[in-house]
Amino acid sequence: MSKKRKWDDDYVRYWFTCTTEVDGTQRPQCVLCNSVFSNADLRPSKLSDHFNRQHGGVAGHDLNSLKHMPTPSDQSETLKAFGVASHEDTLLQASYQFAYLCAKEKNPHTVAEKLVKPCALEIAQIVLGPDAQKKLQQVPLSDDVIHSRIDEMSQDILQQVLEDIKASPLKVGIQLAETTDMDDCSQLMAFVRYIKEREIVEEFLFCEPLQLSMKGIDVFNLFRDFFLKHKIALDVCGSVCTDGASSMLGENSEFVAYMKKEIPHIVVTHCLLNPHALVIKTLPTKLRDALFTVVRVINFIKGRAPNHRLFQAFFEEIGIEYSVLLFHTEMRWLSRGQILTHIFEMYEEINQFLHHKSSNLVDGFENKEFKIHLAYLADLFKHLNELSASMQRTGMNTVSAREKLSAFVRKFPFWQKRIEKRNFTNFPFLEEIIVSDNEGIFIAAEITLHLQQLSNFFHGYFSIGDLNEASKWILDPFLFNIDFVDDSYLMKNDLAELRASGQILMEFETMKLEDFWCAQFTAFPNLAKTALEILMPFATTYLCELGFSSFLHFKTKSRSCFNLSDDIRVAISKKVPRFSDIIEQKLQLQQKSL
Repeated sequence: MSKKRKWDDDYVRYWFTCTTEVDGTQRPQCVLCNSVFSNADLRPSKLSDHFNRQHGGVAGHDLNSLKHMPTPSDQSETLKAFGVASHEDTLLQASYQFAYLCAKEKNPHTVAEKLVKPCALEIAQIVLGPDAQKKLQQVPLSDDVIHSRIDEMSQDILQQVLEDIKASPLKVGIQLAETTDMDDCSQLMAFVRYIKEREIVEEFLFCEPLQLSMKGIDVFNLFRDFFLKHKIALDVCGSVCTDGASSMLGENSEFVAYMKKEIPHIVVTHCLLNPHALVIKTLPTKLRDALFTVVRVINFIKGRAPNHRLFQAFFEEIGIEYSVLLFHTEMRWLSRGQILTHIFEMYEEINQFLHHKSSNLVDGFENKEFKIHLAYLADLFKHLNELSASMQRTGMNTVSAREKLSAFVRKFPFWQKRIEKRNFTNFPFLEEIIVSDNEGIFIAAEITLHLQQLSNFFHGYFSIGDLNEASKWILDPFLFNIDFVDDSYLMKNDLAELRASGQILMEFETMKLEDFWCAQFTAFPNLAKTALEILMPFATTYLCELGFSSFLHFKTKSRSCFNLSDDIRVAISKKVPRFSDIIEQKLQLQQKSL
């Protein structure tokens, strides 16, 4: 790390003053044009060069003469009294707004001084004239300035989220997931769900690297230290949803054990977005071999550049829609289903290509039994994709997600009965290629067995099941049969009173379920608290997966050493920085440094 330079009062002779950042870094700021420079420019040669080139003055002012000059903050306060923004305020506001847009679009910090500002200056000179160009020139947009602005906005957004967490009337829900970036560095990301102003809010919490090992205890320590650092008790967490290896973030992992030790009553859920992995575990040998054959064919085409180029040229020549295949990956929810669909729809063309390349995969690929198995897998994974897609949204709670999973599993017996009668209506690709009874008989037995195993596995893994009868009033307090509630239940009176209100019925019919119960906190706090404790936990790690997608923009070869925590927070948070407060604090720091 480079040595930080220190401010010297003698530098005022070049009409510079000192600004101090939150981390103590001192940066020179020109009093005449308000330009802020990096700490590396804090030396006489750089300061005098700017003073002579930009302002053409003669150095020699002392500290006392500068102190008697009106400070930017004094001028700002005078202008504010008349409802007019000072020149320095507008420059700072422009700088912060650009930095905010830069982070939102996930652009490099250098894009401002290398591209945007030069273009803006050229446009201003051509369209508006030299005076406008001089004004734009004063907007600080250097790499260091943009980085500093994003850090300050990130801290402001984090402060807003922490204030909301502390003010939430219920314990918050946490969504936690881990991934490995392009530098093989393990990144832990967390989102939080809490109640604010009669609605449930989902917000980005943090993204931090796991420095050494990636064990459950390391994840727990990082998670706990974040709350300790910001002086928030860990028991503010009422639930946590995880996804990952069982040893690290699984439902029975070391991390979960430590969480339950610290917070005995915490609710732990596992992400419900990975039914594809369960299907793989339950596949019979022949179906598993068919899937692996598909993977080998894709690797043969995509894993070798000449083959891939020839494959694309071949498909362009015959006019086929799919010229690009997706790689098979373990962590992409929809990739496997799309692969199988594409392979099935391009079966004849791919078979021709494998013959053309004299591949040893031809014999297995053109086997009739393989094609039947491929059709079944493509149909099954298409159903799974539709299930996963229905749960990939914000606001998904465990009740809604498990209802969707339960409805999906309840279809299995109907599918089994139809298949036993050689009715493949639910599997259109399979129905398309079954031409004889013999083919239908052998695949029907395999499908029936697999669906039964899959149904058992779903029930055991995701604990499929509805709410108990006495708690179903949460889903619909008006149609619910109140007789299911025991007379000793203390909230039965509140429930009866709520059902008698026509106004509340109108609210229920027009609002989302979570928002409806948030709105009842004032009139029926016990009912609302009980309902929201069930609706609050995350059902999936969908938000974390969306956040990990941002790594494709932030973590590149040219930005591999880049600390992306602050940039990601500004980019994906729904919170907007409080620009006026940030600028006011900035001006106060500048005034104190004079």
